Amino acid sequence: MNWREHSIGLKVPAKRYRIGELVRHSPFSRQTIHNYTVMGLIREVEWTEGGHRLYDESVFEQLSRIVELRKTKSLTQIRHILKDEESKGRAVT
Repeated sequence: MNWREHSIGLKVPAKRYRIGELVRHSPFSRQTIHNYTVMGLIREVEWTEGGHRLYDESVFEQLSRIVELRKTKSLTQIRHILKDEESKGRAVT
């Protein structure tokens, strides 16, 4: 399990979300979340022992970005844009 440090020294487990939780907290269907994962638009960060995908909090930022880009871009274009942004982000760090 991943842990996040807090200023007072306590370690709190990072929140992980299953697809059902993403569906409840976003405008996307279960199938859309699955498709976006398969296409590489979003990524799971972990798997449960039972084989369920788990996503971290950053997935909501990614989904928001996809909503914005979807207004003018195809999913293929979005995949290229996100991939470029990710590689530029890695180059900076």
